[in-house]
Order: sequence, then C-alpha cells, then structure tokens
Amino acid sequence: MVIFKAEIERFEKKGEKTGWTYVAIPSATATLIKPDCRKSYRVKGKLDNVAIAGVSMVPMGEGNFIIALKGSLRKQLKKEEGGIIQLELEEDKDFQIEMPDDLAICLSEEAYLMENFLKMPKSHQNYYINWLNTAKTEKTRIKRITEIIIAMDRKMDFGEMMRANKNDGGK
Repeated sequence: MVIFKAEIERFEKKGEKTGWTYVAIPSATATLIKPDCRKSYRVKGKLDNVAIAGVSMVPMGEGNFIIALKGSLRKQLKKEEGGIIQLELEEDKDFQIEMPDDLAICLSEEAYLMENFLKMPKSHQNYYINWLNTAKTEKTRIKRITEIIIAMDRKMDFGEMMRANKNDGGK
C-alpha cells in the first residue's frame, strides 16, 4: 500500500478532460503502485477515510497519472478543488466488469463483432460496459447497444465512437 497526500485540482481546458476534478499521481509514486506501467489500470484503497475500489488511474504522459474525482466522491470527502487528501493506494487486481447479457447476445449475433470487442484493451471494454450500464431508460440502453454494435463493426475504440456520435449530432 502506497500512502501519500495530494491536492485536488481541476482542468480548466484539457480536451475531453475539460472540467474534470482530479488528483495527480507523479511518476515516482505511480511506479511504487504498479512498476513500469504506462497504461490505465485500477486501484483500491482509501481517499482520506473513504474506501475505494476499481478506480481508474489515467495516464497523463511521462509516467504521471491522475485519478478523476466524481462529484459524489468529492461529496463523501467533503472537499473540492484546492483541498488536500491522503491517498492509500494499491493496484486492484480483483477488479472485473462483467459483460451484460443483452450486450453479449447482440455482439454474438456476428462472431466478428464479439472478436472486435474482445480485441480491444480491457479499459475500452470497461468504458463501453460502464457507458451502457449508466443508461437510465430502456430506450437509451437499446440506443447505446446499437451504437456499440456499429462501433464494433467499424473497429472503433470508445473514444472514436463517442467522437463519431458527437459529430453525427448523436444520431
């Protein structure tokens, strides 16, 4: 377990990360958590006294990472930008996101769709699954499954699909 303190920061303008609230994890600290890793991975532990699991460490280049802090987590921490938190982190080797049955059935209709999905990095598979699972209505869920199938047909990672959908006006 690696223990350190960090200041809560916020991106003013940073592409798709604009407005994100986060804590930065310097390269030297990230190396203690998971040596020689430059790709996104999951961590567990505590932020102050709030237990976390399955939280993404997002690479920012040169070995540095960030952990995004959702509003609900900041509320639990009772801290905002400029606040200092204590982090106790280790790699979350147990983290797994299960593929929803409805998505699995639809991707299995054509073998190459499932193959394309499974060829993607685990992080992108998780982005797709989390995005699908956050649909609040059945209509939205069906629309997202359709968009995932189209993306797999086009061999698009999650970011490519989201940008394509944004450029299409979400059609």
